[in-house]
Amino acid sequence: MALLPQRFAPEQCEAVAREVLAAHRGQPGALLPILHDIQDRLGAVPPELLPLIAEDLCLSRAEVHGVVSFYHDFRATPPGRQVLKLCQAEACQSMGVKALTAELESKLGLPLGETREDGSLSFEPVYCLGNCACAPSVMLNGELHGRVDAEEVLALLAEQEAQA
Repeated sequence: MALLPQRFAPEQCEAVAREVLAAHRGQPGALLPILHDIQDRLGAVPPELLPLIAEDLCLSRAEVHGVVSFYHDFRATPPGRQVLKLCQAEACQSMGVKALTAELESKLGLPLGETREDGSLSFEPVYCLGNCACAPSVMLNGELHGRVDAEEVLALLAEQEAQA
């Protein structure tokens, strides 16, 4: 995976984590809210923060890592300015998403699951957008689109880029 440059210096990341940890101190089951708050503020949950989080919550690093790696929306690096999620679930597969994936990878010059070096686009697989009746489906910057082909997806990306 092409990694983006970290948007914050390590000491800034640690300061944010300590602030978030202090805000949740004493709350039962605080791990998920802590991870969400850190990601909301930094754009990611940098792996170097996991030991700090584990120590503060009296958890093992493996437990914290397990939660971060289980939930696909937690990121180790910030996403691109645009995020294109392409459904890979069964309904979309039956409607040709494998060919659509290959065509988009070719036209975007970006493999599924990666982010462009310049940080302009993240192209991510997802395993159900809940839009099965309108397969294949994509989500672009949080907006759901169904029955798409490569040309439509490229037009949506161009439209979003023009608005940015």
